[in-house]
Amino acid sequence: MTGSVGAFEDPSAEVLAEAAAAFGLLASSARLHLMWALSQGESDVTHLADRVGGALPAVSQHLAKLKLAGLVRSRREGRRQVYYVDDPDIVTVVQVMVGQLTARSQPALAPVRELHGTGG
Repeated sequence: MTGSVGAFEDPSAEVLAEAAAAFGLLASSARLHLMWALSQGESDVTHLADRVGGALPAVSQHLAKLKLAGLVRSRREGRRQVYYVDDPDIVTVVQVMVGQLTARSQPALAPVRELHGTGG
């Protein structure tokens, strides 16, 4: 049984399961950091390990999981394996979520709102 809210139909059970699996993979801070880095441009595993501060074997394992899930793709360039995200929707989800949480964690950079009716 599917319902709807406004003009949107509820997604199928299969779509919800696929989304939950993708979000489950992104629930790892290490994999989310890799996705953040790859949302900014392609990179090989060595540069990604340096950027996220992870051990090369661990980063390779995370990338393999992301690749199996279809969140990341790779191609060979000589001896290097170059990783990238070619789904702009995944890039948007990662950038919006991380960007919003970063903005919330830096209140000094947030716009100052005046309180009206406070008498002061």
